[in-house]
Amino acid sequence: MTVRVCIPIIYCFILCITCLPSAQGQGTRADYERASRLRELTKDKVFKAEVHPHWFCKHAKFWYRNDLAEEAREFVLVDAEKGTRLSAFDHDRLARSLSDAVGKPVDPKKLPLSEIQFSDECDVLRFSAFGKRWKCELPACRLTEDASEEQACDDMLADRFEMLCDNESACSSEKRPEPFIKDYNVYLRDGTDGPQTQLTEDGMEENAYDRSILWSPDRKRFVVMRKTKGERHEVHVIESSPKDQVQPKLHTYNYQKPGDKISFVKPHLFDVEKRAEIPISDELFPNPWSIRDFRWQKDSSRFTFLYNQRGHQVLRIVAVDAQTGEANVIVDETPETFVDYSRKSFCNYLDATGEIIWMSERDGWNHLYLYDSLTGAVKNQITKGKWLVRRVDRVDREKRQIWFQALGIYPEQDPYYVHFCRIDFDGSNLVILTEGDGTHEIEYSPDRRYVIDTYSRVDMPPVTELRRVDDGSLVVELERADWSALLAFGWQVPERFISKGRDGETDIYGVLWRPTTVDPKKKYPIIEKIYAGPHGHFVPKEFSAYYRTQALAELGFIVVQIDGMGTNWRSKAFHDVCWKNLGDSGFPDRIAWIKAVAKRYPYIDIERVGIYGGSAGGQSSTRAMLAHGDFYKVAVSDCGCHDNRMDKIWWNEAWMGWPIGPHYREQSNVTCAHRLKGKLLLTVGELDRNVDPASTMQVVDALIKADKDFDMIVFPGAGHGIGESSYGLRRRRDYFVRHLLGVEPRRVE
Repeated sequence: MTVRVCIPIIYCFILCITCLPSAQGQGTRADYERASRLRELTKDKVFKAEVHPHWFCKHAKFWYRNDLAEEAREFVLVDAEKGTRLSAFDHDRLARSLSDAVGKPVDPKKLPLSEIQFSDECDVLRFSAFGKRWKCELPACRLTEDASEEQACDDMLADRFEMLCDNESACSSEKRPEPFIKDYNVYLRDGTDGPQTQLTEDGMEENAYDRSILWSPDRKRFVVMRKTKGERHEVHVIESSPKDQVQPKLHTYNYQKPGDKISFVKPHLFDVEKRAEIPISDELFPNPWSIRDFRWQKDSSRFTFLYNQRGHQVLRIVAVDAQTGEANVIVDETPETFVDYSRKSFCNYLDATGEIIWMSERDGWNHLYLYDSLTGAVKNQITKGKWLVRRVDRVDREKRQIWFQALGIYPEQDPYYVHFCRIDFDGSNLVILTEGDGTHEIEYSPDRRYVIDTYSRVDMPPVTELRRVDDGSLVVELERADWSALLAFGWQVPERFISKGRDGETDIYGVLWRPTTVDPKKKYPIIEKIYAGPHGHFVPKEFSAYYRTQALAELGFIVVQIDGMGTNWRSKAFHDVCWKNLGDSGFPDRIAWIKAVAKRYPYIDIERVGIYGGSAGGQSSTRAMLAHGDFYKVAVSDCGCHDNRMDKIWWNEAWMGWPIGPHYREQSNVTCAHRLKGKLLLTVGELDRNVDPASTMQVVDALIKADKDFDMIVFPGAGHGIGESSYGLRRRRDYFVRHLLGVEPRRVE
């Protein structure tokens, strides 16, 4: 009887053990040690990843040095015109010559050369080593001490300072009119001591005329900006544990929030001869967020400025006639959603030809347009296609060319990869200077005939090429980074992964990291690092030997990062998802992506999903637990802007709009706190000046009122981003180990 009872009990016990989530070998002390040492373990294991050129021979040639493993080094010589890349000299022969000269061994793999100079013909090498200057005749490597002194001839030190004095300068004896501000009003007088004429009487402290005077070139008219003061919104924080006293300190600072009354300026035009104001209707600029880029026409016939309307749904160039004060629109952006003025704004005046280069998303992609600056007519669209301009680097007015960065210009590549391009003002002769499948950084030769192009991906170390600027063609490949030592260490290559978004059509891009000890037979929880700020995209694109996400993965997780809809630098429609909708955070795309990854890799446990982030990522990670608690089970949220009414004015009104509508309240983590499911750790610095720490405390208050369990760490004396401190990182790791792996953390002391 006893035997028959014990066998099924033992069988059930064994069965229960084998059916537990595969936590064995995950969250162990060894895992913690490996995670804590990962940066050190991956250091100095990738070589030939950078090229620093030293140009000579009228910028037709350059040399560079490769630093290799075990402090070895090699010197490379490139002839850009011939398209050759060769060893700069015979390293062995030079080492022997140098050894004979100094009387001690010299390792050819560790030549101690500095201050290197090549002759244009590359037949003479000069350098410093062992405290002396040397001359080396190539290729024989005949070595002698270099006794010649370099002549220091600097004609640039000649005195170029000249006192320029035209008929409008201070050296003129003529007394010119001078406007000035007194008692908040505008006055005019002849010279410094002439009679005064009061031009305005309505100035007051809250609505004063500004002291900056904007003269027309002919000095017959001038503009004064009148500033209306906004409200002062004071935020108070308590420093609980100051270093210099026992008692707490109160800190108060001005911090405007969405909906506050803001300061703004408007232009006022005055005629010097008539001693009178020329009225300007503000119908075209009634409610400015900002008025900037003020400029007079060279002939003094008008002035223009860039008007950004509060709410950021109107961005326009306004021109004001200097004779009549009549205002007209030159360029007008009035989208249904928002103008991304902080990231996608470019305006370049071409005075010599009466044109403006303007950036706009009006066709659904961020592109450049050429305007007639007088009539406001679009002369032509400069860039065009289902790709976008990331940034303008240079405008060449003489050649009528624009040098810019593009995203998505190669449809077969990741649309976030940066490529460098050139195009003519009329939209012709597009030249893509970079080509490789990766995100690019470039360095021009001093004469801009060549470009050194370095590109990489998260799953590929840097490749460096020399390319021609005139047509973008390849001259020669310079280096492919050597990552063999990194791979030998057991480094897990991050994986780029693409799946369809919420619409079933749009590609969503992300990356996943696995532990170096990954075992496909085990089950791994998955953790998402989230930042969904609409101002950018955040999934890493370039190679790095160390990612903090990899350190977290070492504890026994699959860690992912995703750019969902509503983030920046795709199409206008992709970006518009964020409009008055920051609570969305791209979660429908993120969840679909994670499910697709889990379907591809059965060892991912889709029932154990964590998420973390800071600032806007803190807002989103908490939002995941409130709006998608059936999917996300554990969250760690640092310094979150949990209610967009509590955060800084510019960032939130840019995407949530103005005036403040009910959507602000509906998407607040405070008003949704009662929906909390799963485990939540909130962290905040008590002296955070970026995001009001009261935003976190109001979530805490709402959670308490809703009788919800949660965890919290308040960091005394700390500011924004304290969750990334060593203590914050350790507590975040422990939280996921405890609640996703189900084991007590075995951290390193």
